[in-house]
Amino acid sequence: MNTFDAAELTNRCQRLRSLHQPGKPLLLPNVWDVATARAVVKAGFPVIATTSWGVAATLGYEDHEGAPAAEMLAAAARIARGVDVPVTVDAEAGYGMEPGALVAALRAAGAAGCNLEDTEYWPGIPHDHAAGTLRDPTRHAEWLRSVRQAAEESDYPIVINARVDCFLSPFIAGAQAGTQRKLVPEALERARAYLEAGADCVYPIVLWEPDALSRFMSDVRGPVNVTRVPQVSLTDLTSHGVSRVSWALYLYFASMAHFEDQLRSLQE
Repeated sequence: MNTFDAAELTNRCQRLRSLHQPGKPLLLPNVWDVATARAVVKAGFPVIATTSWGVAATLGYEDHEGAPAAEMLAAAARIARGVDVPVTVDAEAGYGMEPGALVAALRAAGAAGCNLEDTEYWPGIPHDHAAGTLRDPTRHAEWLRSVRQAAEESDYPIVINARVDCFLSPFIAGAQAGTQRKLVPEALERARAYLEAGADCVYPIVLWEPDALSRFMSDVRGPVNVTRVPQVSLTDLTSHGVSRVSWALYLYFASMAHFEDQLRSLQE
């Protein structure tokens, strides 16, 4: 894999970072290949974000680090080279790579940014997000600090989006309304630690309940990424002052559902 042009990559990183504006969020319809990335650019969006679920599926693997890191990063590199806008890569939990190796791989892929989540994965063991095993926040913050240090040592200003996964398991399990508010203190502890460690943005994935989102936003001190889940409008998210909004795997699911509908119509 050839190294991405350093000056252009730096410009892409700086462009991505500049678009994190509270109350005027960067909209990220997540893509899974070059074709979908080019469609997003054609529609006028200034940044590309990948979805690990969609990328892994197109490669024939399950999400949650079920695909080999080399294949996921090669797909990210094709996307980065296929568009002329910054690309932020869903790098899951880092694929068990040491910080220096991960940073070098992301740089070679041309990533202007990356998502790094605090879900715990074990090599060779399928992960069930409903079980919700999270890394210790202090240990994860130290790992993020090492990632930032490795990036700085190589003059690579990558934008780190630190995902906070404590809302994810209850969301998947269909928890009752009001559950998210109880989890805000833990989410804030993690978010603060990750920002102090050098993350540029925190991503409390699937946080959407108004009271919980309002409390989180009032206490966190840094840009916040949220997921555009069906339960909440983009207007509501904007009013809370979020800096970026991701569609995660929803566009991939919608696209596959449409494809399946077309196949059924052909059979009929």
